[in-house]
Amino acid sequence: MSSRRQTVGRWGENVAAGYLERRGYQIFDRNARTPYGEIDLVVRRGEIVVFVEVKTRTNRTFGLPEVSVTPRKQSHMLAAAEHYAAEKEIDSWQLDVIAIEGQPGGEAEIVHFENILSN
Repeated sequence: MSSRRQTVGRWGENVAAGYLERRGYQIFDRNARTPYGEIDLVVRRGEIVVFVEVKTRTNRTFGLPEVSVTPRKQSHMLAAAEHYAAEKEIDSWQLDVIAIEGQPGGEAEIVHFENILSN
C-alpha cells in the first residue's frame, strides 16, 4: 500500500475513532488481525461489541466510500468478526461501517451505517 493511502487510511480511522468516542462508544481494539482479515475498530457501547470497518475516500472519483463494502468484503468482515468474537468469548456483537470523505488536515464528512450484520 502506498504511503499516501496509508496516511489517508490512518487519518480516516482516527476520525472514526473520535466520532465514536464522542457518541459514547469505548475503543476496545484497533487494527485487530484475524486469519480472515483486519478489523479496523472494535468498540463497545453498553453490552454490545461493535466491529467497525472504516472506508475513507478523498474524492468521489471511484464513488462513495461505502461502495467498496462489496458482498465479498462483507463476507470477510463477518468471518473476521466471528473469529474475534469466538476467541474473546463475545456473545453480543454487530458490524458497522463508517464512511469518511475528506482530506487529512481538513474537514471530514462522516456517514455511520449501523448494524449491517449481527449475530
